[in-house]
Amino acid sequence: MNKKNDLIPLKTAALRCVAAAALLGGAATAHAQASAAPSSDHTFGVQVALGVAEHKVKKADLGFVWDPGLNGGEIGGWHFSLTGEAHLSYWHTDEGTFHNDVYAFGVTPMVRFIKDAGAIRPYLEAGAGFRLLSHPTITDNYTLSTAFQFTEVIGVGAQFGARQQYQAGFRFQHISNGGIKEPNPGINFSQLYVQYNF
Repeated sequence: MNKKNDLIPLKTAALRCVAAAALLGGAATAHAQASAAPSSDHTFGVQVALGVAEHKVKKADLGFVWDPGLNGGEIGGWHFSLTGEAHLSYWHTDEGTFHNDVYAFGVTPMVRFIKDAGAIRPYLEAGAGFRLLSHPTITDNYTLSTAFQFTEVIGVGAQFGARQQYQAGFRFQHISNGGIKEPNPGINFSQLYVQYNF
């Protein structure tokens, strides 16, 4: 085998880890340069999401969100914030003659660009993390090859409520093994979520 080609999956995985570290570093820098951006009163939240993907895979997701109050980088009435999320999800499909119910666990640091004030505060968000799957094989003709997967998330949403305790949004999530093992078809979820912040 070509040793140069054997290193490509490792380079891809390393680049994804570097991208996640850059997101964290950027948020930390924004915090260090924090101006008058308001900090969140919330430190913990619970999130529930429902999603769909190719191969008729449906997902139910329970997320636990930690907001350490890292806010900063104010731009025109908007600012950046960093949160950490831990997720436990259940995937199910009826496609094919053989299928597994898959459980996935993982963490994702999220960077959010959110409006500073107002009854409804819209935001854009992005994050990168990992997932551990109970089974990499979803159906008889669809496998993700490895239990360890990378994930990238982008989304839009809004925060609202008397204490800004509610959030709702839409996310697109890509999950794949980064080329660690073939085949690596990945899976793409479109999902809606709601969140309550304590």
